[in-house]
Amino acid sequence: MSVRVEKNGPVTTVILHRPEVRNAVDADAARELADAFRAFDADPDARVGVLYGDAGTFCAGADLKAVSEGRLLRLEPDGDGPMGPSRMRLSKPVVAALSGHAVAGGLELALWCDLRVAEEDAVLGVFCRRWGVPLIDGGTVRLPRLIGLSRALDLILTGRPVSAGEALGMGLVNRVVPKGEARSAAEALAAQIAAFPQACMNADRASAYTQADLSFEDAMRQEFQGGVKVLQSESIPGATRFAQGAGRHGRFE
Repeated sequence: MSVRVEKNGPVTTVILHRPEVRNAVDADAARELADAFRAFDADPDARVGVLYGDAGTFCAGADLKAVSEGRLLRLEPDGDGPMGPSRMRLSKPVVAALSGHAVAGGLELALWCDLRVAEEDAVLGVFCRRWGVPLIDGGTVRLPRLIGLSRALDLILTGRPVSAGEALGMGLVNRVVPKGEARSAAEALAAQIAAFPQACMNADRASAYTQADLSFEDAMRQEFQGGVKVLQSESIPGATRFAQGAGRHGRFE
């Protein structure tokens, strides 16, 4: 098995373990990643996921040795992507824990996640540029949407390495932590997110993802419709807690 899953309460960590190839993904690993995240999304007890690459490397991309031997990744236009879960839009957030290299298809997996926590010596980049391998797991779509077209083209056209510090400055990663702490920091962040009222948070998350494809009016209407659904279930109880606690004392915590 190239992928294992560890659960800690509401946090599910999916671990890519192919250290002999720096966690490069072959067809079997891609299938296992997709299956793991399908199971996570269907698990009513799982609230937030973490994607982590074991043994000091997040993911070096597609396993080019396997490709050279004729063992290609899945290349059908529908269903799972070549790297596995890259075409999925889950109903729950996932945090990427980046150590070592997150490059080529590995960068695309990181972009697929909602948030990215990177170790201070992590390196990101479109390294597949060097070998004639295209971005076909959402890299040309998610990267411009995340950091803007100009910066995205800089990475896409040059294939240059990007340090964790530069990635933080351009919004490519959300947190930078000391070496060796990406997983623990990502799981702590996931636990923090899991502690919030989930229906409300996931309604806001869904609206944020889909609004870009809508007109302003339709996006506002969608946001309202999604929010109204959680008013009775979470907003009124939340307002009551506020009134009895932070509101009464005039502070926010």
